Amino acid sequence: MSDVFNSRSPNDAARRWVVCLCADWCGTCRDYRPVFDQVAAEHPGTSFIWLDIEDEDQAALVGELDIETFPTLLIADGARLRFAGPLLPHAGTLSRLLGALDKDGAVVTAADPALNALVQTLHQQISSG
Repeated sequence: MSDVFNSRSPNDAARRWVVCLCADWCGTCRDYRPVFDQVAAEHPGTSFIWLDIEDEDQAALVGELDIETFPTLLIADGARLRFAGPLLPHAGTLSRLLGALDKDGAVVTAADPALNALVQTLHQQISSG
């Protein structure tokens, strides 16, 4: 297992987390990394995780989920999925999405069993620190 979850605390199990599903070969993902880190610094109450789905250690977490567009983001409150999909790699877009999710209590019901499995796996990883 990589160190992707090593800086988590026990309280992270219930709080919001944002995962960027990316690939190192993707130029857009590489360009997005500093933007993602900037937004993470602006939201200290949220766990931000960069997950390279083609990294040998991290790819196992993704399982059967087929990612077609990079970067793809998952946002959840604990084990409750709030957003899943590609997102333009702009700090303002991600910040506005996070703000909208604060105001809207809706939870996404994912039809894709692989996506549900990934959310549960990530939640367990975050919970176990």
